[in-house]
Amino acid sequence: MSDDSASSSEIDSSDNEEQQQLRPGKKARTQEASPSTTTNSRLTSAPLQVTETNSAAAKAASSKQPIIILLDQATLETVKNKRGVYELLNCDDHRDLCKRKLRKDPNLYRPDILHQEMLALLDSPLNKAGLLRIYIQTQQNVLIEVNPSIRIPRTYKRFAGLMVQLLHKMKIKAGTESTTLLKIIKNPFSQYLPAGTLCCGMSSQGVLYSPLKLAQSVVAAATPEELKAPVCFIVGAMSVGHVTIEDHPYMEQMFSISSYPLSGAAALSRICSGIEHHWSIV
Repeated sequence: MSDDSASSSEIDSSDNEEQQQLRPGKKARTQEASPSTTTNSRLTSAPLQVTETNSAAAKAASSKQPIIILLDQATLETVKNKRGVYELLNCDDHRDLCKRKLRKDPNLYRPDILHQEMLALLDSPLNKAGLLRIYIQTQQNVLIEVNPSIRIPRTYKRFAGLMVQLLHKMKIKAGTESTTLLKIIKNPFSQYLPAGTLCCGMSSQGVLYSPLKLAQSVVAAATPEELKAPVCFIVGAMSVGHVTIEDHPYMEQMFSISSYPLSGAAALSRICSGIEHHWSIV
């Protein structure tokens, strides 16, 4: 019994010695391969460092003229349901009403498009830097001014309730403050544009520009010595159709931000990102 146990212990020890001889070799190969993988990889753990020129340009953002955005042809209509409560007319909840009483295509009533566009604008760094002025014009020619500091509801149901309250009360104020967040103002929209404003319409049929090229060519980079005229972009908030010069005679040019058809929220995000890159807003 002692001989067998001794022989077995010798075999086990020899196996352990062989494994110990193999393991260092494997570790060495992995250690040799690791430098090559790190040198070939593009990823880095170094933090992003903003240069002094970019930080100075960001500090000078207050000297720039704010970008004016008009969300045109938004579908904001109220309707009374069977319980006598007013709701925002939309294609999901009032399909039969649109077909029978209004005799219109239910797919035209898409207030969720306006909700998506407002979220894209208000969440942008351009708006957080105080360089956005937002207006809304509905298909019923109701003009709405948006306070850039508003926190728009994230869900559509709460957004619809807010729009119903706005259309009935003409304004929305902050709960504990006297600040007006949303209010209906008088037409026409052109009277709120500063003198010399360059007004541009956004459509897939316009002249194609990349976001950065649009910012470099169209958006005037204002300087403290010479403040140039601001720029206004008119973007559609409807499901079908385009922004037309007939509706806005003061509109000078038509631009496109992509060679592909985009949603209004995607187009606005590309416009804002191009301007942010041009003005070094991080």
